[in-house]
Amino acid sequence: LEGANLERGGLLMHLGMSGSFRVLTRAAPAEIHDHYDLVTDRGIVRYRDPRRFGCLLWSARDPRRHRLIRSLGVEPLDYQFNGLYLYEIARGRAVAIKNLLMNSRVVVGVGNIYAAESLFIAGIHPFRAAGKISIARYQKLADAVREVLAASIVAGGTTIRDFAAADRRPGYFARALLVYGRAGEPCARCKTPIRKQTQTQRSTFYCPRCQR
Repeated sequence: LEGANLERGGLLMHLGMSGSFRVLTRAAPAEIHDHYDLVTDRGIVRYRDPRRFGCLLWSARDPRRHRLIRSLGVEPLDYQFNGLYLYEIARGRAVAIKNLLMNSRVVVGVGNIYAAESLFIAGIHPFRAAGKISIARYQKLADAVREVLAASIVAGGTTIRDFAAADRRPGYFARALLVYGRAGEPCARCKTPIRKQTQTQRSTFYCPRCQR
């Protein structure tokens, strides 16, 4: 979610899985999946959402206090996201580390693909209990998350099926994935075949030898 301050209140904007914003002239004709035009002095910001998982919500109060935002965890690229933060959150918890990493109340923006890739880089098994990981390994994980997200941003995102950026180009980070979607292929480090298992109704990919 992103917030935009208005003369009164604020606007909450969520892209969902396939949404996008494009800056256009006012004369640009709307297409089938275009839902909103935010009119500015310099043109319009058009909201497109083919799968309709996103939303635009106006709030009369401070949007940061909206019920959809106030319980969110830290940003993964923020200085507060580090090994100590993860260690303190996870202490005494039996939940699998991949589930914890994808919990938006802990950290926002780490989806299934990026969680799998980060855990591989950090050498942590996705099913390991979060409370049984050392602070040193958590620091490696925090660093891995930032590394993966930074690389994905540079590559324009990750296109698995229908994602495209605002300029309609696909995200090329999919070409750099080390484990996600590579079940049966040799691990880039040790050549052991990558495994795929279902974890809380999501596909999990990992190397059984490199990740402990």
